[in-house]
Amino acid sequence: MAKSTRREFLKALGAGLVLPTIGGVVGTSLSKDIAASGQVAPEKSKLIIARHEKFLGDGKVNGELVGKALDDGLMRLTEAKSPVGAWASLFKPEDVVGLKLNCLAKRAFSPHVELVEAVIRGLKLAGLNEGNIIIFDRTSRELREAGFTIYKGGGLKCFGTDELSGGGYEPNPIVVGHVGSCFSRIVSSLCTAIINIPVLKDHDLAGVSVAMKNFYGVIHNPNKYHDNNCDPYIAELYSHPYVNGKVRLTICDALMAQYNGGPAYKAQWAWPYRGILLGMDPVAMDKVGAGIIEEKRKEVGLPSLKEAGREPKYIQTAASLGLGVDDPTLIQIIET
Repeated sequence: MAKSTRREFLKALGAGLVLPTIGGVVGTSLSKDIAASGQVAPEKSKLIIARHEKFLGDGKVNGELVGKALDDGLMRLTEAKSPVGAWASLFKPEDVVGLKLNCLAKRAFSPHVELVEAVIRGLKLAGLNEGNIIIFDRTSRELREAGFTIYKGGGLKCFGTDELSGGGYEPNPIVVGHVGSCFSRIVSSLCTAIINIPVLKDHDLAGVSVAMKNFYGVIHNPNKYHDNNCDPYIAELYSHPYVNGKVRLTICDALMAQYNGGPAYKAQWAWPYRGILLGMDPVAMDKVGAGIIEEKRKEVGLPSLKEAGREPKYIQTAASLGLGVDDPTLIQIIET
């Protein structure tokens, strides 16, 4: 997206002119209710969008530039005066931090190794040692196929829930809303905090897969929860304390994005967005991510997600559960 077009999109987004076209879902119009009652408006949810042409060139990621953008974006998000202060405001040395990836599409369309390495450097700035960092996803095989090396020793750890070192899944299912699942022990027992690192992509049932959908990868039976465009299942699953109570930051890898044919990688519908999205509000993240995908679909002449029969209704449900805001007037987008 050209710089001028990007600015026009973000301006329209902030004015509520782009995102409400996501199936016509405006969500909880909190700003209107507040204006009518005379209350003081709440602080907006911040979302950082960092983009640069040199993030990605000829299929190679500029890890140094991406890392600097990550630190700068986190400073804007937390209002800290230094990268050390930004990371330390969210994570403490005694934390055990899990990095939840999305490696379903293998190396072609998973979080880039360079971005994950930048996150690890940031956690070290906060005083964590490598032994308190766990890179994880559903299976070790998927992590390997995405380009990650499996580590199970005393230092940096990287493994799937299926590994014995990951502890597998809890033996008994937990019911939250309409979801009844056994959770990965990595999120239930090993981690005190989670950084969610999804990718920006279309989903053939949910509409989009951004922040919240990524946690289908921490339960043993995600196949059961795809009816009705995955609504209300995505939102209800995210509401559980193992997820909502532990995720402190979401960093969406949008260096490459996909606007159709997901969640598997389909090269014909992928494009180099060359960006990363940072935020602490998963609902705002999914709302904005869906808007980016809708804008690209419109650009190439594809129908809206609602017209395609896969409106991401779960976003409004998540807002109604208090997981974040989906009202565009309550989302502050900061472009860096």
